[in-house]
Amino acid sequence: MHHNGSQQDNDIELERSADSWLKSMEPREPSEQNRGATPLELLFDLVFVVAISIASSQLHHGLSEHHVAEVLPLYIMVFFTIWWAWMNFTWFASAYDNDDIAYRLITFMQIIGSLVLAAGVNQVFTDHDFSVCVLGYLIMRFGLVMQWLRAGFADPKRRKTAFRYAKGIVLVQMGWIIYQLKLVTFTQLEFVALAFMEMCVPIWAEKANATTWHPEHMAERYGLLTIIVLGETIMASFTAIHTAIADPKISIDNQLICLTVGGMIMMFSVWWSYFARQAPEILTSSNKAFYWGYGHFFIFLSIAAIGAGLAAGVDVITGHSKISAQQAEYAIAIPLSIYSLVVWLIHDLQTDYGWYKLWHPMTVLLILLFPLWGNVGHVTLAIGIFYALCIVFRQVFLLRGKPSG
Repeated sequence: MHHNGSQQDNDIELERSADSWLKSMEPREPSEQNRGATPLELLFDLVFVVAISIASSQLHHGLSEHHVAEVLPLYIMVFFTIWWAWMNFTWFASAYDNDDIAYRLITFMQIIGSLVLAAGVNQVFTDHDFSVCVLGYLIMRFGLVMQWLRAGFADPKRRKTAFRYAKGIVLVQMGWIIYQLKLVTFTQLEFVALAFMEMCVPIWAEKANATTWHPEHMAERYGLLTIIVLGETIMASFTAIHTAIADPKISIDNQLICLTVGGMIMMFSVWWSYFARQAPEILTSSNKAFYWGYGHFFIFLSIAAIGAGLAAGVDVITGHSKISAQQAEYAIAIPLSIYSLVVWLIHDLQTDYGWYKLWHPMTVLLILLFPLWGNVGHVTLAIGIFYALCIVFRQVFLLRGKPSG
């Protein structure tokens, strides 16, 4: 009897080992309790912030060198590539993450692709050469196709959806490959066309049968990346400040102190503004999820750009910039306004009532007036304080009287 019991235990252990290597990729339950981000997802996010940091740094230098018209389109294009690869992985994981060894290995392949993409970001800005970025992007997309094929075979109910994803991704990747084989520099129009095709794939695929993404999980995943991008923004701006302070020829003056304090207030207010809202109440349908998820491109883009703007402001104060003080002020005010406006569009416009809906558009208009007055440091501090007061007013007074239902 003891021998039989041991044999049965061994059989169960072998079965578990086999399951951990290649589990059936069945859809996860969207009402699953306590669904949080996994350590693998957190690692994935941290790897992606490397590419975001490089792109933000290049935007900073482009702003200081007065090459805004040249560097801004490149920044948007690179950021789209980074964000889109992250977003596709995130939504897939919410519906099908079974955490077996095969899933982890394929995710590791996607992480390698993100590092290759990050390695090519500088080349985009210096030589307008997307070849390394595209290579990294293709590696990530190949891994995602493998995951969708696994999901299609394991989930008969959504097989058509999964195979549509795989087919659509492959077709668009052929477009990226063709551009590289032509050995020509990407034009902005061609990039926009391919980006549009990329964004159409999920819309087309989900029409077959919506995947089982988890609203609370998705809200947490986007929130975590927001925090990571905020951290990168703080690091970018304070690296510039530290570099300025380390220069013996530069004395710490009132402007630099004001910019530092104003930047911190601004970042804290952005954090407060984002997490004061309950995203799951928006994520009630696929259409709303697309609107909310795609809108976050501009949220992440603008937060990272705020850091570049603050760093450019430091350059102006220390005399290491070719732009005027007012241009540096707008490099801070415009991305903050974009952030505020997009938060309003994807959330407040759907949840607020009456004149509350107009609160954020009004604050955006006022923020854009601040650069008309004062120097960089004082304007940054004034914008930070004003935006913080607007957030507090909305939280304490407007939401207190908000009608229920």
